[in-house]
Amino acid sequence: MAAGARPASPTPLPPLSQPGRSKPKAGVMAESGAVAGDAAPSSSSEAASASLGRWERLRGTAGPWARPGALLAALGLLYFLRGPLRLRDNLLAVTVFLSTLTPKFYVALTGTSSLISGLIFVFEWWYFRKYGTSFIEQVSVSHLRPLIGGAESNASPQSSFSATNGENDTNRQNLSECKVWRNPLNLFRGAEYSRYTWVTGKEPLTYYDMNLSAQDHQTFFTCETDSLRPSDAVMQKAWRERNPQARIKAAYQALELNNECATAYVLLAEEEATTIVDAEKYFKQALRAGENIYRKSQHFGSQSPQHEAQLRRDTNVLVYVKRRLAMCSRKLGRIKEAVKMMRDLMKEFPLLSVLNIHENLLEALLELQAYADVQAVLAKYDDISLPKSAAICYTAALLKARAVSDRFSPETASRRGLSTAEINAVEAIHRAVEFNPHVPKYLLEMKSLILPPEHILKRGDSEAVAYAFFHLQHWKRIEGALNLLHCTWEGTFRMIPYPLEKGHLFHPYPSCTETADRELLPTFHDVSVYPQKELPFFIHFTAGLCSFTAMLALLTHQFPELMVIFAKAFFGTLLSPLSFMMEKIERLMPASLWHQLTQI
Repeated sequence: MAAGARPASPTPLPPLSQPGRSKPKAGVMAESGAVAGDAAPSSSSEAASASLGRWERLRGTAGPWARPGALLAALGLLYFLRGPLRLRDNLLAVTVFLSTLTPKFYVALTGTSSLISGLIFVFEWWYFRKYGTSFIEQVSVSHLRPLIGGAESNASPQSSFSATNGENDTNRQNLSECKVWRNPLNLFRGAEYSRYTWVTGKEPLTYYDMNLSAQDHQTFFTCETDSLRPSDAVMQKAWRERNPQARIKAAYQALELNNECATAYVLLAEEEATTIVDAEKYFKQALRAGENIYRKSQHFGSQSPQHEAQLRRDTNVLVYVKRRLAMCSRKLGRIKEAVKMMRDLMKEFPLLSVLNIHENLLEALLELQAYADVQAVLAKYDDISLPKSAAICYTAALLKARAVSDRFSPETASRRGLSTAEINAVEAIHRAVEFNPHVPKYLLEMKSLILPPEHILKRGDSEAVAYAFFHLQHWKRIEGALNLLHCTWEGTFRMIPYPLEKGHLFHPYPSCTETADRELLPTFHDVSVYPQKELPFFIHFTAGLCSFTAMLALLTHQFPELMVIFAKAFFGTLLSPLSFMMEKIERLMPASLWHQLTQI
């Protein structure tokens, strides 16, 4: 798995338990056992396999008729025992009891039924909105279906093993599709996320997102040799603290022990600084300390594995600080300076392309309106062998739309057809929408934006929020770009009618994005789901049942005598075919037949 990416679920897989092997008590016993096994006659095994094959063929032949035959046998036995069991008398007693019930009972019955079905409907709707599936359907499939006999277990071990391997391959594929990446343009906690909390009272980051960031910090900023330096040992504990104030306090303790502790300045810049200017001051101090430590680590980098790990950690700190300094310059309006810092960083550390620094560079170049430089960056990173992102795909679409959007008109295009440049722009938009179908609604302001999370899921709603938050202004700046997007983006879905099964230019859309996005995005955000799920059958059924029983209760309360007559007529009509069949069967096989047979 590439650095900077992690599975969507933090729960580790349990280790595979290996079966234990029992040792023979003596070599003679093991040898005699082997001899006895070799001496077993092969004819008995062949006879057993032949009988097993005949039994399987017989079972396969009788399989489709076994359950209906058993049901008919049970009904026939019940019919023959109707005399001793006095079924007719009991049924007549029930009929008399129901005919003596008052209309108030029917009002209470229908009202209670309406209330219960309404509660079930509300629960089903809530469960579907939260988990994307029907609770009744899930329980039916997982618990009732095995009892009824819907799952057959007559498959061979080889086929079971193949099915298990197939499921494992599918799980592995889903896991690879649902990697969670660190947001290249993530905001500052103290200067941006905390200010949002102070103003609105809402938490923009989820616990899952912050937990992933804590894991990233421990991976980037700690190593095995931290225990040798007291300040780094304090910071190693600080990154594990959940309370922000405890982390800030630990950073100051580390600076008291060592005024050159770069990671302490990083933590203060991220969490204590309330403005971008204050954060930049802390990062400049971290840069001076980080460069000194990095030069010392380079001198001892090849002597031992411990020093190599320390050099790797110091390199991570230096790259992180330079990148955040470039982002501070971008936010403070010094865009050319930010572009130069990002270019120098990419030249100095070319192997760290997995950190997606080029996405920061793309956004800064778009702000400068240096579209030729943007095209040069895309030519390098929009390659078929490199992983895609919404920033790559939608920036490529924006550049192609820029060439035709100022004079594009749907009416003119429908009359004369699309030109070659317009076809290229439309295809680029379709490609971008297929990669991430959630972005257009944010760019067209059909959905409200929120602060982007610190981690994103590629092709998911979290990536769409992060992209639109920083790039919406660039689409607005190009005249007609949003109009072209509005006229063409929905045409993508005609090319991929079944996106979960087959894609057009990319792999099928992963089905796990909704679950991961709900973990990454705050609860007050309405997570975008693609493709839209249809309401389950049981939601429609419970809604209809609730409405129908409520209507019956109201009519029974208003017109009790008329509804009682209607109910008796309805049940009488419903049971008349059954009574007719019972009379015919009674003439053929009277109830005294069983008594006569027992006497024989």
